[in-house]
Amino acid sequence: MTTTAPTATTPTPAPAASTDKTTLGRTGLANNFNTFLALLTTQLRNQDPLSPLDSNQFTQQLVQMSGVEQQLNTNDLLKKLVNNTSTGVSTAVSMIGKSVKAVSDDANISGGKAKWVINVPADAADAKVQIVDKSGAVLHVESLGNLKAGDHAFAWNGKDQTGKQLADGGPYTLKVSATDASGKAVASTNYVVGVVTGVEQSNGSTFLSINGGRVTWDKVTSIQDAPATTPATTTIPTTPPATS
Repeated sequence: MTTTAPTATTPTPAPAASTDKTTLGRTGLANNFNTFLALLTTQLRNQDPLSPLDSNQFTQQLVQMSGVEQQLNTNDLLKKLVNNTSTGVSTAVSMIGKSVKAVSDDANISGGKAKWVINVPADAADAKVQIVDKSGAVLHVESLGNLKAGDHAFAWNGKDQTGKQLADGGPYTLKVSATDASGKAVASTNYVVGVVTGVEQSNGSTFLSINGGRVTWDKVTSIQDAPATTPATTTIPTTPPATS
């Protein structure tokens, strides 16, 4: 177990979005279109068979409304591009090559191991961990004993309860249960620490690639220059599963 260095830099959160005028415009267009269809239907029902309505007129109106809708869609795309540039992507890209610490219960197996940093704000007399996969299946259970207040590095060897070595990938979720000397629960926070190797946009969110896994950029709590070499650390040993 190790105590990590204090945090260095905290990224600035993205500013709140302003009023969405495009949404208001789309609502107005929908209302106008519904009114137009109601009027058109009424006109068609009551038109003079000997002097029918000129179809070119309402066709032109439909084309105009379609053009307005396309412009609103373009506005949406431009707004998303601006938001991505100003509230996430540009900040995230600046982290590439940096060593970051980010809040995350999830980590990937990389190089045969998955690594976390566990923080407890107060001394824990007893701490236990579980590692589960995406389906919730328990892969590993371990007792860590007592933990002093602070950060503690934890590494899982990537083996399930049968001793099978799992392939690199994931994600896998770390669950920590800690209590103090009186048996009262002690809160804990899990982090991943590593060098950012890439940035990805998905469903409007910006993700950083760290140790083969993904973390949203706004979960980063500290940023440091990546060390030239990785210093040796003492980690909490993983207890091999009992064999029957």
